[in-house]
Amino acid sequence: MPKTILVTGSTDGIGLKTARALVSLGHNVLLHGRSPEKLESVERALSAISDAGQVESYVANLSRMADVEALAKAVAEKHAELDVLINNAGVFNTPNPVTQDGIDVRFAVNTIAPYLLTKRLLPLLESSGRIINLSSAAQATVDPEALVGRVKLSDGMAYAQSKLAITMWSRNMALSLKDDGPAIIAVNPRSMLGSKMVKQAYGVAGGDLRIGAKILVRAALSDEFSAASGQYFDNDIGQFASPHPDALNTQKCEAIVRVIDAVLTEITR
Repeated sequence: MPKTILVTGSTDGIGLKTARALVSLGHNVLLHGRSPEKLESVERALSAISDAGQVESYVANLSRMADVEALAKAVAEKHAELDVLINNAGVFNTPNPVTQDGIDVRFAVNTIAPYLLTKRLLPLLESSGRIINLSSAAQATVDPEALVGRVKLSDGMAYAQSKLAITMWSRNMALSLKDDGPAIIAVNPRSMLGSKMVKQAYGVAGGDLRIGAKILVRAALSDEFSAASGQYFDNDIGQFASPHPDALNTQKCEAIVRVIDAVLTEITR
């Protein structure tokens, strides 16, 4: 039975490889990207795959929460149900690290946008659905002042904190929904894969992107992940593992979620 799957950041890197693999398996994939031209090109290429599932495109800049809201609305207008949401889009460095809302772009794209998108799309996801959130082996204790944009961080530290933050809200949301919502799983797809982000950040070619795509497809479709809500999968070791200790601390997770909610209230009021 073909599933309907939204993959953010699917015009290049791991997201594109994941989308291609899912379409090749006959699933219906909702592509997302910032560039209409790149989206059109990718949609055309994936639609040409033999026995491909249906492909749709959605344009949104995830550093802008208004775009996130519009993306969720556009998906909900076309689909009464969504089987899987893969929050793949991410950023490490950029010439303009502060968004128009005054937030560090790493927190905006890597943490807050997927949180908002997930909240808005939850009504479309049944308890059998899945939300796969891109985490990382790079995880550092989150400074709430940095999360709200009052403290500036280096690229590496902002990235590491944003990835712990998404891991923390993933677990918090999973625990709060329990059996009433989809499985929410944070995944480190593998360190130092050859994405554009890794090449820009570290100046190295990196590993085979198909490694990351393979685990995301597994997480989205395989039975082994169906009862893994709230867990963290570390593809560096190929198994479920413990994330940063802060992500296992219920009070700390709740505190970070309150900060994210406060940021969104300020931005969207």
